[in-house]
Amino acid sequence: MKNSQNKIFVIITLIFFMNFGYSQTDEIKIKFIGNCGMYLTDGNINLYVDFPYKSGAHKYMKYDENQLYNISENSIFLFTHKHKDHYSKKLVRKMKKKYNGKIYDNWNVNKLDDLNNTLNNFSIKAIKTPHSFTFKHYSYLITWHNKKIYFTGDTGSLEAINGVKNIDWLFTNPWLFMNAKSKKIKIDTKMIGLYHLYPNQKIEGEIPKNMMILKKENEIITIANNQ
Repeated sequence: MKNSQNKIFVIITLIFFMNFGYSQTDEIKIKFIGNCGMYLTDGNINLYVDFPYKSGAHKYMKYDENQLYNISENSIFLFTHKHKDHYSKKLVRKMKKKYNGKIYDNWNVNKLDDLNNTLNNFSIKAIKTPHSFTFKHYSYLITWHNKKIYFTGDTGSLEAINGVKNIDWLFTNPWLFMNAKSKKIKIDTKMIGLYHLYPNQKIEGEIPKNMMILKKENEIITIANNQ
């Protein structure tokens, strides 16, 4: 009986580590929280972009406060800028203290090189981009294995993004999308996630086949390493 239990334990343990290893190396999941708030994980690294922000700020999206209690220890937090619909000083301090998070925003992005030296399969590049009413705004290019994931934040400028080729997923706002459309500029990306929409906002005109409109909290996008 004891030998049988030991065998079952060994099998369960092997299955656990096989599944854990798969999640670490073979796919990354991206969860939409609200506005430009996103959560990325490959089962090893946990990374947030523009979250936590002040829920409902400037009449943009609210989110379930349980999002704040489901954050993993030692998560990485990236912020494009410090407007309230992207960043909450109070909540960020709380997350840093409670979960030992690493915070990178428009004042210390120069420290990302040090962070990149500690990450497996990830690299993060901050790209300075213009945005009204703030002196410092950064978009982020995250490379996982050979997959390029670009987060524009609030910028409407096409200059920086035109310098990035072969993007797998572009997460961008409606004004940058409309800017590219009006100028008939094609961005080199396979897929587009349109975020930072008002709750009742509608996108006029033809929606590209490769576009996903992000308006529902907890929508998940999965990117496989071998895609």
